[in-house]
Amino acid sequence: MNFSKVGSMAQSMSNKHYDLVVVGAGVVGLMTAFAARQRGLKVAVVERTAQSIGASIRNFGFVTVTGQRRGEHWRRAMKTRDAWLAIAPQAGIPVIHPGLYLTAQRPEALAVVEAFLRTEMGEGCELLTPAQTQARFGQTALGPHLAALYSPHERRVESREAIPKLAAWLQAAQGVDFHWRTVVHGVDLPTVATSRGVLRADHCVVCPGHELNALYPEAIEQARIRMSTLQMMRVRPAVPVHLPAALMSDLSLVRYEGYSELPEAAPLLQRLQAEQGEHLKQGVHLIVVQSADGSLVVGDSHVYGDAEAPFGSTAVDELILDELRRVLPVAGSEGAVVIERWTGTYASAADVVFKTSPSQGVALGIVTGGTGASTSYAFAEELLALALGA
Repeated sequence: MNFSKVGSMAQSMSNKHYDLVVVGAGVVGLMTAFAARQRGLKVAVVERTAQSIGASIRNFGFVTVTGQRRGEHWRRAMKTRDAWLAIAPQAGIPVIHPGLYLTAQRPEALAVVEAFLRTEMGEGCELLTPAQTQARFGQTALGPHLAALYSPHERRVESREAIPKLAAWLQAAQGVDFHWRTVVHGVDLPTVATSRGVLRADHCVVCPGHELNALYPEAIEQARIRMSTLQMMRVRPAVPVHLPAALMSDLSLVRYEGYSELPEAAPLLQRLQAEQGEHLKQGVHLIVVQSADGSLVVGDSHVYGDAEAPFGSTAVDELILDELRRVLPVAGSEGAVVIERWTGTYASAADVVFKTSPSQGVALGIVTGGTGASTSYAFAEELLALALGA
């Protein structure tokens, strides 16, 4: 090891003083850095890995508004969607498709959709007949359904590409300093002690994702967090498929709280327990989004425990594919190939976010509802205000 090089690196870190140090380069950390730069603050981001590899790049890249928990969290999603729309063209992040179609296969599902449309969250959304829905999908045939909810609010980015591009843009265009492969050992402002030396800062925002035992574990214990491990696939259909928007189904209506907390969801849940009980047991609901190469990202499932589940299950994958064949038959027809499989893990709790200030000038925040891409910017603004005492 070149100890002189290590020493000079540590010295160069301590020579800089920041308004804000962000710990964690997942989507919440990156959006916190962006929000801070919007205020004119001098910012550094510290990340223990060489690049973002967590939940932020392992999910759909689907910025979801419709179906988020009613009230504050739904508003977080709308605000974050607007932030993505502003950032994406500047950072060279393509928005692959807008909107959402949720096809209702059962009368009970249609009742939930109709009830949702009567709420303030349904503003701008439409109820479409099967013929109207199919016309928008063109030659890509949908499975049988009674009606479809269409929302124009959503946006889809390729998360495995969007997160690195967001970080690169923050560094090149916004002047954010990044310290990759650097572990933060402790925060005692104005000192942030790392594996590569000391950073100095007036404020700090800690965004640990599902890494819960490194910094402020006692504070994090307040949230009663569990790990949610999900399974995802990339499917290449046998024939070309065109999705004008993301696609969901009845199972989503009993998972997303913007629908599931409506009284009309109870009869649907009862029927799904009888007809698709194993899907519910494995936390399966369907989201289908399309990538630029025509392949489909399909998921997902949710298994909960005290630690990440390291092994995927082909039986769970088959449950997801079963729902895909029901909703989008051509995508699951003979000749379709699963070309990628992966798992992701996020921190999950009864509330959708957890935030606290463990010491003066420090904020700690975790999105605990699996909605990081969808709500990160608005949540980042809350964390920044907490750290600044604003």
